[in-house]
Amino acid sequence: MPKRYTPTSAAADVEAALRLLEGRWKLVILFHLFGGKVMRFSDLERAIPNITQKMLGQQLRAMEGDGIVVRTAYPQVPPKVEYHLTPWGQSLCPALDAILKWADRRPA
Repeated sequence: MPKRYTPTSAAADVEAALRLLEGRWKLVILFHLFGGKVMRFSDLERAIPNITQKMLGQQLRAMEGDGIVVRTAYPQVPPKVEYHLTPWGQSLCPALDAILKWADRRPA
């Protein structure tokens, strides 16, 4: 049965959903991983030149904890760690695409 919202519960749930994506870098990381891409930490670091290693690690750990990203570590030297979106994380793509289209229609 679909959840029934009141204006108050809808606002609270939207706030909770946006909390999952807050932060300067999470959406940028998402866009790099959309489409089933698998990227190593160093690949993400190169793709997002203004992010620090510390911030990239923090954002990836938070997204992993929230069930948006999967981290796969391989036991080798040097360490190899890959990231990809969970199916739930990948399902954000149409919603973010709709936001981009909405922003494009902004009156001048």
